Amino acid sequence: MRVFTFDFPVKEETYKVIGERKLKFYIFEPESPPNDRSAILFFIGGSFGKGPRTPADFQHQAKYFSSKGAVAICVDYRTGYDEGFTPIQAICDVKSAVRWLRENASDLGVDPNKIVVCGSSAGGYIAVSSIMFDHLNNDGDNQSTNHIPNALIIFAAGMDAVDIMTRRYPELLDQAREMSPYHNVKKCLPPTLWMCGTADDLLEQNKDFVDHMVAEGNDITFVTYDGMEHGFFLYGRHENRPFHETKLKIEEYLKSIAFI
Repeated sequence: MRVFTFDFPVKEETYKVIGERKLKFYIFEPESPPNDRSAILFFIGGSFGKGPRTPADFQHQAKYFSSKGAVAICVDYRTGYDEGFTPIQAICDVKSAVRWLRENASDLGVDPNKIVVCGSSAGGYIAVSSIMFDHLNNDGDNQSTNHIPNALIIFAAGMDAVDIMTRRYPELLDQAREMSPYHNVKKCLPPTLWMCGTADDLLEQNKDFVDHMVAEGNDITFVTYDGMEHGFFLYGRHENRPFHETKLKIEEYLKSIAFI
């Protein structure tokens, strides 16, 4: 079992158990009074293989937003480290995380109507897919609990599941179009902030997808960062300039929808 190291104190809560695997929330508690607070769930990318990314990679963003009064949560979900993993499992985990948070909102002092999901790269793909595709669920979930977050934040994420499955999971190619946001454009997303660097290989695909989604009636604010590559927002890159710029952009956006 992987162990995740955080630089700050976190509270751990198990939101889902699959066999012996316990999926956890790593919670950054704000100092604000414990009632009707917004919550932000962070889903890191790089998860479809066995890369170095962990839930702790979003800890500096989580720490910042907890200082602004939100309950900020770094989410552990199934990844390429889990035996027999497929992206379908991760999509279902996003739904389970949102449902668990809603069902336990009063205990955490969270307003169940102010839940934000933030995902980067693969974490962004599973976040969007969890909203778009109703047919993907785990049997243990209470499906009567709404799994749609109230706001969405995306850092450059591949939306073409045909491409993703061709490269990584050819055994899922027969299902790829059914779980591809790029091929299933419709009005379905909550208010969304979408950020992408202009040097990211996903820029044109993301812009095209967002343009088509906006044409269908989705409320998406698309922001680009000049010369920035995939993962540019991560703490420690570029002397942390884009980390600070993007966290302030998220804060500005959440203030505009009265979430913080």
